Amino acid sequence: MIKERRAFICGIKGLKLSKKEILFIKKYKPWGIILFSRNIQSIKQARNLTSSIKRIYGNMNYPILIDEEGGRVSRLSSLIENKSLNSEYYGKLYKKNYKKFLLYYGVHIKQICYLLKELGININTVPVLDLKRYGSKNIIGDRSFSKNPKVVSKIGNICINLYKKYKICNVIKHIPGHGISKIDSHFRLPIAKVKHQHLVKNDFKSFRKKKALFAMTAHIAYPHIDGLNPATLSNKLINIIRKNIGFQNLIITDDISMKSLNKNIKFNTRKAFIAGCNLVLHCNAKMREMKIVAKNSPFISEFIKKKTKEFENTIR
Repeated sequence: MIKERRAFICGIKGLKLSKKEILFIKKYKPWGIILFSRNIQSIKQARNLTSSIKRIYGNMNYPILIDEEGGRVSRLSSLIENKSLNSEYYGKLYKKNYKKFLLYYGVHIKQICYLLKELGININTVPVLDLKRYGSKNIIGDRSFSKNPKVVSKIGNICINLYKKYKICNVIKHIPGHGISKIDSHFRLPIAKVKHQHLVKNDFKSFRKKKALFAMTAHIAYPHIDGLNPATLSNKLINIIRKNIGFQNLIITDDISMKSLNKNIKFNTRKAFIAGCNLVLHCNAKMREMKIVAKNSPFISEFIKKKTKEFENTIR
């Protein structure tokens, strides 16, 4: 079934699959499904939901993603209290008491991974490797470990290794760096008016040589690098991610329906693939938009098939 999938990930609307969603999944065969708070009510319900998705494919390793960072981005808030345990908390603890950090962070990730396994979820879109920047507290802010790229990079490596230990995959984000943004890309396109060399020494640095199987792009424009396109839709930026930052695994777009990408869904989907993204992510579960994404997404390449097998081997 791997070879029949299309190169997109989509959301679903409720606590169980609707008849329309079942037909959609069977017809268009998305590479994976992403879940949000709207899809999680209880452990039993969520496990039934993920099992029903996997049964369609006859594959218990089918990719099911969630965005469980802790802090203000917690999709499992109906099941766990995770609001105070954000990245900023662990970044401060890392600098204050490294041994305590290793203990606390290790226990935190172990518990999250245990819960994800119970729910049938096998990919979490963490760690956030964006830098903490002054003036951006309501965008990335406390979702970042630190303003220091070395600290962010080191905690990122610890996070990736722990998730691998517990057989859950990661998605590093938002490559090549969203921390500099003072605008929420859900609503408008952030523009980073800084020189390439500044980004190389700072924002890009925390993403270098990461061994995660997946990375999520930033919907942010860097006009000194590409004056026409945001990173998700920019071949120039995707080449920097590949060649300069050195990420050689699967690149997933951030949500293609965000208002920062001010073209239509069809244009954004096609442009993301042309730019060099491997998988397009669509989150809002609007069926009309999902069909547009599906119809404009190719069947997965040999490269994606290879990386999908690596993913399945990691979570076994």
